Amino acid sequence: MINLIKKLIQFIKESYSELNKVSWLTYKELLGSTVVIIIFILLSAVFIGLVDFVLAKILGTFLIR
Repeated sequence: MINLIKKLIQFIKESYSELNKVSWLTYKELLGSTVVIIIFILLSAVFIGLVDFVLAKILGTFLIR
């Protein structure tokens, strides 16, 4: 049990040390990336919606006959 606790403490220390080595984004970089992702998601949603609408119209035309 003591060995497990020592390993856990060592793991936490090493994890904290590794987190200090990480190159974190600045607020401006983070905001820019977030905006790009949101725009991409919105454009993808519009594209998928348009494809769905067109396919529904095409299939509706064939199924109504």
